[in-house]
Amino acid sequence: MAAQLDDAVGKAAPGTGKGDAPPAGRDGGRRPGGRGGLRALSRRAPRSPAGRIPGAPARRAPRSPARHTPRSPARHTPYLLLLPALLATAVLLGWPMVRNLLLSFQNLNMKELIQHLTDWRGVGNYQEILGSEQFWRVTLRTLVFTAVNVVLIMVLGVLIGLLLARLGKKMRLTLSLALVLAWAMPVIAATTVFQWLFDSRYGVVNWLLDTAGWHAMAHYDWVGTQLSAFSVITVLIVWQSLPFVALNLYAATTTIPRELYEAARMDGAGTWKVFTSVTFPFLKPFFLATTFLEIIWVFKAFPQIFAVNQGGPDRLTETLPIYAFTEGVGNLHFGMGAAISLLTIVVLLAMTAYYLRLTLRQERQEENEL
Repeated sequence: MAAQLDDAVGKAAPGTGKGDAPPAGRDGGRRPGGRGGLRALSRRAPRSPAGRIPGAPARRAPRSPARHTPRSPARHTPYLLLLPALLATAVLLGWPMVRNLLLSFQNLNMKELIQHLTDWRGVGNYQEILGSEQFWRVTLRTLVFTAVNVVLIMVLGVLIGLLLARLGKKMRLTLSLALVLAWAMPVIAATTVFQWLFDSRYGVVNWLLDTAGWHAMAHYDWVGTQLSAFSVITVLIVWQSLPFVALNLYAATTTIPRELYEAARMDGAGTWKVFTSVTFPFLKPFFLATTFLEIIWVFKAFPQIFAVNQGGPDRLTETLPIYAFTEGVGNLHFGMGAAISLLTIVVLLAMTAYYLRLTLRQERQEENEL
């Protein structure tokens, strides 16, 4: 069939008409050798099952779009972007942690520090600390102090946050500005102000109490007893922590659909019922995360306690960070202080593990509800 097609094309008249047009045949049409004849022959010629003329060059099948395979540099781009942060973390946190771990196994006092001696003690520092009654008293005191502060911070912060959601624009802006200024004040500056407020001779608090009729409080020493010193420290820490909780809670309430509040009020729900049935369930992840952050922040609070009374009186307001500093730097037992600081980190890690467990349990409950 291919040979017949070639013969038909070869017998076509070699001459062309005017303007390169093929000469017309007897019937006035174009001869088979022209372009129209090729089309006619092509139409008349039988085709192969594949749909092409036998002997004609095969047409290329259209290429399917190639799958995009990520190149090696693109695959490793996220890790390369994380590399600077990981290196900074390893240098600024990892190396001091390693050095602290090594110090906790040494008997490092002023003598060894001056003479550059290394006296390995093994786990002796940990045995002495865990066998000390002072360590367990300080640990219990730290846990109680943290719990009281976190409860006050969360309750008052939630109330202020809900108040921000109900105030008008001008009052909300004024209160938010006051909270931001309190939050922006440096810790030592705020602690100095509170020391002046609660000063036994010239303090404003004592003057106000004396003016109000409590004359016994005219020259009261607020840092002279354990309870009163902790009261001043608690007021300071709660005052510094409230803006974070209040502003975040107000921002979180703006994401709750207003239809839920309208439906609850149409059902006759009061303020407490609206909070427990709408606000709290919707913001439960916020409460969980914020409470955990406040636990960490209060647990490791150092400048407020140290600046107020340096853990006094008689070391009765020492928490674990103050205890580690006093033993390590104050008493020049650097190995002991390093061991106490690592035990403090272990306690924080235990709290973190408990928080992660609660978070995973909450996620599983939400998945089951869906």
